[in-house]
Amino acid sequence: MKIYYSVTSPFVRKCLVAAHELGLRDRIELVDASAHPVTRDRGLVALNPLGQVPTLVTDEGAVLYDSRVIVEYLNALADGDLVPEDPDARWGVLVEQALADGITDAALLTRYEVAARPEALRWGEWIEGQLDKVACGLADLERRASAFGDRVDVGTISFACSLGYLDFRFASLAWRERHPNAAAWYEWFAGRESMVATRPG
Repeated sequence: MKIYYSVTSPFVRKCLVAAHELGLRDRIELVDASAHPVTRDRGLVALNPLGQVPTLVTDEGAVLYDSRVIVEYLNALADGDLVPEDPDARWGVLVEQALADGITDAALLTRYEVAARPEALRWGEWIEGQLDKVACGLADLERRASAFGDRVDVGTISFACSLGYLDFRFASLAWRERHPNAAAWYEWFAGRESMVATRPG
């Protein structure tokens, strides 16, 4: 299998953490790709018209995207339990993934506004709106985190990768100060081998 990736992408990291947890990491080749929102990587676009990472090419040649689909595929391939079979547990975990991905999406849009858009064209209210999504998402994560225990599934992996991205790109948010439950849980989860091995440098 091949994953087209960027080393700093939190969505790529989610897939690689899942692959580590499922014992599949050694079966995946990493292929460097540029997922810039303006200067599009035409080699990547030829596989994935959205030109986004992660994009997975299976051993059979099927092309899968985005991270949610890829993690589901890897979980099925390994007969894993990152996505529970029990319906109630499944929907709960998938909602957690959606919330975590929404936090990450808002952070990425903020990053693009600052790093990719010319300064004269930047929209302050847009940035404020995206960061408010991050803040509201973190408040909900704080409510949930004390019940996570030692769960390792697509919900908790998604939250961990989102928080890791905030540390990497938005350290000034100092999210731990207002979210002690999430901070305590993340300190434990971030120490997992899968998280350490995929930490952006």
